[in-house]
Amino acid sequence: MPATPVLASDAATRSPDSEQIETLHRLVLQSLDDDQAVDTISIPLAGKSSIADYMVIASGRSTRQVASMAAKLAEKVKRETGRSARIEGLPTADWVLIDAGDVIVHLFRPEVRTFYNLERMWSFGDAPAAPAQDAVVVAPAGNA
Repeated sequence: MPATPVLASDAATRSPDSEQIETLHRLVLQSLDDDQAVDTISIPLAGKSSIADYMVIASGRSTRQVASMAAKLAEKVKRETGRSARIEGLPTADWVLIDAGDVIVHLFRPEVRTFYNLERMWSFGDAPAAPAQDAVVVAPAGNA
């Protein structure tokens, strides 16, 4: 079976050193904790996907908090690893993706996170479901 091709951009941002990967993972989790991220989960992807070794999903209480967490995290990754993280979605900050190479981070507003439910899609049975929002009960028609 032929080897899976590795894109030049992937090779430049991924680390073959498991100690560096774990250090980056801890840095991401600590940064999110420092910035009071809500419902942070980490999904191990090593051996399950070639895109990264970890996917971290967290929520912020507002678009301002999501944008701030993303900017601070990208700064910390650059300062600690010397690699620039790629960021998508920062202008609207409903869902911000930070690609730090070995760790991919998704930051959401809670409503957006519930709608997309990435935990379910990527958990491989290892991670809990997305945190439930306050349920709205709708009475059936005619029962008012």
